[in-house]
Amino acid sequence: MQTKTHGMLTIGELSSQIQKNLIETVLVVFTDHYGRFMGKRFDAEFFASSAAKHGAHACDYLLTVDMEMNPVPGYKYANWELGYGDFKLVPDFRTLRLASWLEKTALVLCDLKDDKTGKPVEIAPRSILNQQIKKLNEITLSAMAGSELEYYIFEDSYKTAAEKEYANLKPFGWYIEDYHILQGSRTEFLHAEVRKHLKRSGVPVETSKGEWGVGQHELNVQYADVLTMADRHGIFKQCIKEVADKQELSVTFMAKIAEEQAGSSCHLHLSLWRDGQNIFSGKNKIGNLCVSDEFLWFLGGWLAHVPEIMVFYAPTINSYKRYQSGSWAPTRIAWSHDNRTAGFRIVGSDQSLRIECRIPGADCNPYLAFAASLAAGLDGLKNKIEPPEIFEGDVYTAAQLKNVPKNMQEATDLFAHSPFIKKAFGDEVVGHYTHFFRSEQEAFENAVTDWERKRYFERI
Repeated sequence: MQTKTHGMLTIGELSSQIQKNLIETVLVVFTDHYGRFMGKRFDAEFFASSAAKHGAHACDYLLTVDMEMNPVPGYKYANWELGYGDFKLVPDFRTLRLASWLEKTALVLCDLKDDKTGKPVEIAPRSILNQQIKKLNEITLSAMAGSELEYYIFEDSYKTAAEKEYANLKPFGWYIEDYHILQGSRTEFLHAEVRKHLKRSGVPVETSKGEWGVGQHELNVQYADVLTMADRHGIFKQCIKEVADKQELSVTFMAKIAEEQAGSSCHLHLSLWRDGQNIFSGKNKIGNLCVSDEFLWFLGGWLAHVPEIMVFYAPTINSYKRYQSGSWAPTRIAWSHDNRTAGFRIVGSDQSLRIECRIPGADCNPYLAFAASLAAGLDGLKNKIEPPEIFEGDVYTAAQLKNVPKNMQEATDLFAHSPFIKKAFGDEVVGHYTHFFRSEQEAFENAVTDWERKRYFERI
């Protein structure tokens, strides 16, 4: 019998805690394009009596804004001509939980629905992942997933970092601390608090550790079905940022914080299941691996479509700074067994056998990254796409292998013009996200950077 995850709540349990004054606030949230939680704080009694039954509303401009919350022109979904109406936030009560790091607070994640038709908002990140899960379920399969997130911790608070214009920040550490217990102990006042709160908030934790950067760390939560994993990913980021903020520290999930420092990744782990069994395990012998035909086809499709789905793995200008030779970030498209130079690393055996994709950065939106991975793998299953030969050796030096896209413009072009992408996600999603990524590119191209001032101020 499956045990209930600690911290998860039913509506009845929420009502009981409200009556006992243990819960006073309910966070009703969804995830925007950038992976940020958006939503409202409800008085708990009002939520239980009204929003729990009828949902909530928010302005649909939230799916057309930039990082600074400015409405971006050119979107068909929502714009000034359409008057920026509302969409409906429909709570997914499977996600109702305590938010232990906040006082007397619960949290529920929502799906976005059209306020007039009641249909899912097709371009919302959680809707996009749900659509790929539906396709998987139609062939009697489900996906189990994990996402490993890396991040940097700074002694500066978020407010101080902003006041310093994010220059000359002090990392919480002074040497590379990969697996170092001593350095890890110095941040335990933060990590112990985060692990405790996540565990109490329905996000079971496995480990935390130092990473291969000065002040860089990683915390892993337990794997789950792919939708639950994407939800856990978002909750983890929100929790650690808010706990750090209370401690007057800052945490960043930028893909590349500095030229001389390691990038921060989000390694995705996926396996396919049917009737309680991992179908990746099989009788095809490849080196030390024993894999199924479905494993090979899913991997084949995933590898084949990396260039087209790259923007969902590397969604910012900064993302592409991470892909450097010898940096632990993959630069070429290959698969290998337990080889960290490969973009796709095969780990585990039998029921734990899974594919680890090491391409996404820590700045990815988990719903979009997992949706892209499933779409590519599903195409591999449908068309029985065989992967290339398994690679052995240093992928960084294998000049014959195809590179990952090297910048956002290249990746966006591949996404926008791909027949596979249009078939997998539909014209509305492709058009919307093409505009999103091109707007991000344009914002960067119009900006004057410190690099330019340092290079040209005197000497040009």
